[in-house]
Amino acid sequence: MNRFGKCFGRTIVAVAFVVTLASTLPAAADSIEVAPGVQVTKRSYTAPINEQPFFGFAVKNPEEKASDEKFVGAIVGATGSREKAFDEITMRGWRAINTGKIREAALRFNQAFLISPEQSAIYHGLAVVAQFRFNDLDAADELFGIALKQPNPVKALRADYGRMLLIAKRPRDALPVLEQAVKDAPDFSDAWTNLAIARFQNGDAAAACAAAEEAAKRRPSNNSGGDLTAVRNAAQCR
Repeated sequence: MNRFGKCFGRTIVAVAFVVTLASTLPAAADSIEVAPGVQVTKRSYTAPINEQPFFGFAVKNPEEKASDEKFVGAIVGATGSREKAFDEITMRGWRAINTGKIREAALRFNQAFLISPEQSAIYHGLAVVAQFRFNDLDAADELFGIALKQPNPVKALRADYGRMLLIAKRPRDALPVLEQAVKDAPDFSDAWTNLAIARFQNGDAAAACAAAEEAAKRRPSNNSGGDLTAVRNAAQCR
């Protein structure tokens, strides 16, 4: 299992009362099978293909395929197994996200896709890339949904998904996701903060304050501290 299965999350950016607008190029209506039984809507963006999710769905020539195979062979050889290779590359991807290096994150999760295309972390990481690099909430929503169904999801998956739904101004959809998120990662303060926001936006100020209190007991990230203060003020928590 991915070593990040025991970690609580990626504190990417402050969430709460912000709207992000999509800026994709017109998306094709067709979908592509990227792993056995996994279909993803084909989308393209104005960026190098190795910085786009799934390499921009580009058809690779024999030289490019050989290069991919060489990379996979080298990293598996260096780490000792395909699982360890996947863990190493996704670790680099999460580290890039945590430090705001979203372009690098795209490269890493694309590399992880070459190693084990069925793993949840790929779709999770690329959902974050679609959201924060390309401002494409539809793509992020689709990829988060796929990540929930794939093997070995990290504990922060629903916390990140719920945050995206709040940014998309979908608090009703966000609420059940975040209710589960705090069960998946009960020590992750940001998940409690976002749950407080979702509860407040769904009209339950008392429950919002209860979630905010849980968030305050933990260690809020620098990104969520302002959100926690804002929701406590809005809900008139004591």
